[in-house]
Amino acid sequence: FIRRASIDVIGRIPTVEEIAKFMKQAPEKRRSWVINAMLDGPEYGSGAEYAQNFANLWTVHLLTRTGSGKHNQAQMNDWLYTQLKSPGKGQDPDWSKTAQQLIAAEGETNRNGAVNYLLHNLGEEIKQDTAKNGKWDMVPATSRTTRLFLGIRIQCVQCHDHPFNGEWGQHHFWGINAFLRQSDSNGRPMMVGAKKKKGVVGTQEYNLNDKSVYNSMGLVPYERRNTVYLFTDPSFLNGKKIPKDFKGTRREALAKMITEDPYFAKAFVNRMWGHFFGMSFIRGLVDDFHEQNPVSHPELLDKMAEDFAKSYNHNPKVLIRWICNSQAYGLSSRANKWNDKTEDETLFARMLLKPMSPEQMFDSLMVATQAKLGQNKDDKLAAKEKWLDKLVVNFGNDEGEEGSYTGTVVQALLLMNGQDINTAISDKNDGVVAAIVKAKGASPVSLPYAINEMYLHALSRPATPKEINDMKSPAYFNFRPGAKTQPTTPAFWTNYYQDIFWALLNSNEFILNH
Repeated sequence: FIRRASIDVIGRIPTVEEIAKFMKQAPEKRRSWVINAMLDGPEYGSGAEYAQNFANLWTVHLLTRTGSGKHNQAQMNDWLYTQLKSPGKGQDPDWSKTAQQLIAAEGETNRNGAVNYLLHNLGEEIKQDTAKNGKWDMVPATSRTTRLFLGIRIQCVQCHDHPFNGEWGQHHFWGINAFLRQSDSNGRPMMVGAKKKKGVVGTQEYNLNDKSVYNSMGLVPYERRNTVYLFTDPSFLNGKKIPKDFKGTRREALAKMITEDPYFAKAFVNRMWGHFFGMSFIRGLVDDFHEQNPVSHPELLDKMAEDFAKSYNHNPKVLIRWICNSQAYGLSSRANKWNDKTEDETLFARMLLKPMSPEQMFDSLMVATQAKLGQNKDDKLAAKEKWLDKLVVNFGNDEGEEGSYTGTVVQALLLMNGQDINTAISDKNDGVVAAIVKAKGASPVSLPYAINEMYLHALSRPATPKEINDMKSPAYFNFRPGAKTQPTTPAFWTNYYQDIFWALLNSNEFILNH
């Protein structure tokens, strides 16, 4: 349980010391204890690790890994971390306020990290008649905003009404788009090719604000399939317009409508449920509510969303406590004859196997191997970026959803043959194997101790008696056919320890959250 919850809440496997502290708690209280500790306890930085994990996840949701420069991704990540941990002294996180700022934020990227969201999703620049059309088409921002904050995918009705789902038409897409057409920026952050600004030393910063002279009439044209052009003003999905007495910007009006809509809380609860269970209340993607994709447990989703919004002010920590303390979250991942069918998965009768995200994989490998990457924080961040870049190349997709991958053969080969991991395992001075050799030596006598320690570090559990006996067998460690003598040199047994640890780190039990 502590391994599962650690990966889900703080983004890494637990340390051996954390496992020991968990096991010292009373059995009937240890699960709730560790959830509270990870969210608020000093053992985990008073919520720092939880906030960093979800800041990592939401940075990918909002910016993807491949569309903005690392500088801007870091700004967004830092801003999200503060929002998710405590946006002000003594304040609880409030997802509705976070969302409002992401949608309506103004300012410079290095002063307000939230503006990076829309700067990343500006779309194509409009060169002609900005007073009528606005400066940016805001097409990516339109579809991503409804998808992330309402769980509704309207990008499919950008060019035509939905062919199968009568509830969505073109006017819905362009009605949301019209809220965003007064956005102005001096450019957009890119991964490569950012233009150098005269007089600017270092990384160029960007501004986002609203200009009333852009799209001043508030009308956005869209073309029907019969080539007829129609126009729409800012209109929410339910047809609601901006009140005449509203004093703020159009984006502020949109942010208010979104966060007050019932689907706002439902979308966040559903996404979090999917994160923790590997499947949300709807089939397929977590952000695809529509009439033909019914909710599996509508009463539960409605009740959780209502309480999350009205009673607990959209506090993500409260929602995490509900989910992680539930009976369903504590179930085994082992299937039995009553829950092994695909259709049983929507009943949450067992825990589904989940691949770790690239960030979770890296941080878990660092915990497991106790690798020393560089002498300072910057060196460690550089090593992490280099390692993640390899994973993104191999496992990213074209939909901005690089956060999940499926444990392919390519991934296994990358891990098994990765120089960084092999170096961490074979380091003679630092790391788990080196610590074992220093503590007990490398010999047949210390082998059971070494096996157990490596299982605890890699798999968060002791080795079973059978596993220890198997690995004590010459059939495992003696690669000389017919040899009857047992090797005695410390170098041989050190190499054998390294082989065992390498195999554990490349096992499904390590790679999967189970």
